[in-house]
Amino acid sequence: MEEMNFCQSCGMLLPDESLYGTEKDGSKTPEYCTYCYQAGEFTEDVSMDEMLAISLKHMKEGGVLEQMGQTEAQAEQMMKEFFPQLKRWQK
Repeated sequence: MEEMNFCQSCGMLLPDESLYGTEKDGSKTPEYCTYCYQAGEFTEDVSMDEMLAISLKHMKEGGVLEQMGQTEAQAEQMMKEFFPQLKRWQK
């Protein structure tokens, strides 16, 4: 089974390189998505809680919560446990 790759900022699943962010030299990085990381920098200066709220909004608007069979509260709780494990938010 292939290992799943997640953006180390927003937690989005990165199933292929088309979603990878880029380094300063333009090379793709599998660590971050294109929405969070471009040209070697994060696209937004946000806290972990702000990123959680942004991600939750996108999940809700994109129908991901329905696909996962989760309520907004369940997804928020899951992300509160998952986000501190992501590279960007580790202390």
